[in-house]
Amino acid sequence: MNNPTGGNLHKVLCGGAMGLYHMAYREWGDPQNPKVLICVHGLTRNSLDFEHLAQSLSKQYRVIAPDVVGRGESDFLQNPMAYNTLTYAADMVTLLAKLGVEEVDWLGTSMGGLIGMMLAGQPKSPIRRLILNDVGPTLSLDALKRIAGYVGNPYEFKDFESARRYARVVFAPFALQTEGDWAWLSDSSFKPIPSGGFRFNYDKEIRQPLQQTYIDKAIDLWPVYDAIKCPILLIHGAMSDLLTADTAEEMTQRGPKATLKVVAGVGHAPMFMSEDQIALVREFLESA
Repeated sequence: MNNPTGGNLHKVLCGGAMGLYHMAYREWGDPQNPKVLICVHGLTRNSLDFEHLAQSLSKQYRVIAPDVVGRGESDFLQNPMAYNTLTYAADMVTLLAKLGVEEVDWLGTSMGGLIGMMLAGQPKSPIRRLILNDVGPTLSLDALKRIAGYVGNPYEFKDFESARRYARVVFAPFALQTEGDWAWLSDSSFKPIPSGGFRFNYDKEIRQPLQQTYIDKAIDLWPVYDAIKCPILLIHGAMSDLLTADTAEEMTQRGPKATLKVVAGVGHAPMFMSEDQIALVREFLESA
């Protein structure tokens, strides 16, 4: 196993009623560049997912990718029920204040897209342009159950080869195109355990709110989506089980009327490790 690193790693102090904790974030590009792109990962992922994208865009943008609390290099929360989008959105506001920026573009994969929607739908939102990666106002309950089933189960592996084999199975919908991409994904997905073996690079307790609160309820965020005023690019994995084609199409017809781009042969979700997927982001951002 290699130890992948990306960008410059920083931390910001976040918190509130649930206590204080550090959220890590990575930065690529010129820190004085006023063109800022925030990239936020999915439920069990981390900031290293955006290394390829950030390297490609870092000459034009200051790219910032946080490790949402409970993932990557960020602290774990003492109260697992605080792992929710309200906490995450508040942490992102703290991050923007730390960065000293008033306007950003936002790319959110799955959970990161939900956080982006929550912020973009608010008055005085700092989000100029929003890219939603395979997520929308309604989500498939079957897919949520699938995700809840694998979060933290299994969590630890006796050796890296076992962890790598499992990653190829559970992350198969990403449909990565090269062995190098799979190696990067595996290296960034696990951490060594002091007693031996490896664990996933997140707090397994992030599953508690998902299992206790969301798993039997339909998620309806259409009022949030309809309140968004900024331009939206919706990237949809053609084989996704989380975002349906019907929901994606409806998102182009109401509210901010997203521009839809479908990625063939990919499920939930595109990972922006290939040039064709990175080009979708670049073209949208440069169309302003």
